[in-house]
Amino acid sequence: MTYFIVTYTYGEKSLIQDTRPAHRDFITGLKDNGDVIAAGPFAGDEQSVIIVRLPENATQADAQALLADDPYLAAGALADRDFREWNPVINVWD
Repeated sequence: MTYFIVTYTYGEKSLIQDTRPAHRDFITGLKDNGDVIAAGPFAGDEQSVIIVRLPENATQADAQALLADDPYLAAGALADRDFREWNPVINVWD
């Protein structure tokens, strides 16, 4: 498996609040498919993390494509997104 840590930096708070239910439904669907294994905000509610699990040899572009339909993006609610491949040495998901 290939893992990515995706960090969302929130933009306009009212857009985040208005879009959060649709965003959570979207992420829950990806979790139900096994593509997202954890997600949630940092304390302070200015950023959040999504841990993505994709097949072996997946690329950052694959992770970006997976999250391309996130309602936060369509609403313009994010100030930034950062994708980093992650190597979990100790892992409870596989």
